[in-house]
Amino acid sequence: MTLRKAIQQFAAPLALGSMMLAAGANATTISHATGYPPNSIGANSAEVYAKALEEISGGDLKAKVYAGSLLSFLETSPGIRDGMADSGFILLSYYPSEFPVTNLVGELSMLTELVDVAPSHAGLAYVGAMSEFIMNDCPECIEEFAAQNQVFTGGSASTAYFLLCNQPVTNMEQVKGKRFRTAGAHWARWAEKVGATPVSMSIAETYEALNQGVLDCTLSSPTELDIFKLKEVTSDITVKVPGGVYGATAVNNVSQDVWNSLTEEQRRHVLKATAVLGADISWEYQLSATREMENAGDSGITVHQPSEELVQVTEEFIRNDLDTIVERYEERYGVIGADLVIDSFRSLLTKWAGLVEGIDNADDLAGLYWNEIYSKVDVSQYSQ
Repeated sequence: MTLRKAIQQFAAPLALGSMMLAAGANATTISHATGYPPNSIGANSAEVYAKALEEISGGDLKAKVYAGSLLSFLETSPGIRDGMADSGFILLSYYPSEFPVTNLVGELSMLTELVDVAPSHAGLAYVGAMSEFIMNDCPECIEEFAAQNQVFTGGSASTAYFLLCNQPVTNMEQVKGKRFRTAGAHWARWAEKVGATPVSMSIAETYEALNQGVLDCTLSSPTELDIFKLKEVTSDITVKVPGGVYGATAVNNVSQDVWNSLTEEQRRHVLKATAVLGADISWEYQLSATREMENAGDSGITVHQPSEELVQVTEEFIRNDLDTIVERYEERYGVIGADLVIDSFRSLLTKWAGLVEGIDNADDLAGLYWNEIYSKVDVSQYSQ
């Protein structure tokens, strides 16, 4: 973790006043649940958030992190809603009915393949675009969270998804009939388009499924080679396809009850610390993915380029799938104006692809998120 500089920089304008206010008073401690296991990227980033929150607030606010213990990923949203945790990391795709508009944006992650952004920075751009869209342009999203007694304070994302396989899968002929573990409906539709069979399976089950031949490939970030030890059961990686990132996350949703109890200054502290959290976890995913790809050969993994035909079919799918997404969310979830949501988000994604270009450390990324998004939130009115 290398965010000490950023934390100190963010804390400087506020720490003195906060320390004076906190003098002689007990700090408020916010419980934070994450489904990530201890010592993983997600859990370590949550600890960075806790440290940032305490330093930014001058000790007025603290966070107690519960990694892989208090609530699982599947339990986090209802757990925050029901008061079992004050805040937490939510995988939004686990709750399609509760967060339909927000998940619509989550299904747009393959658009990162159609903008000018490096695969290593695709997730960084997506975080900025999604967070800005939700906070500034999507009152329906804010209402979805409020209905679950939650306040959205920021997002995070993986790096680009590749094919992690137990055999070479690089062209349309090799793809045909293969069983792909997919982590979202849009990737499942892509799998069907290229002639594969999508399989819905948790990432925790993927190791055994690849090892036993139940799966041929998983659509995953290379980071998962390390986190879930998939390097032990992966022999071949095909880059560039399917693309897209997993960004349907709320990195630090806060209980509406807790948010309401905070002063406006404390709310700003939470947003500043969340900027650090979203930057840290997204940057660490990028570093880990890069490291795993560089060391793939040492693990006996062969890295392949996809055939031109497979790339062309994928890009054509991404463009055409936008109509499917509109129909899916309007018909299944009653979302109104899904096409307008897509247009607005696509514009933001292009903007953020330019903003993250040249970012080479988590400190600057945290500052970018804060300056461009979170610092502009009217905390007196947000989610009220």
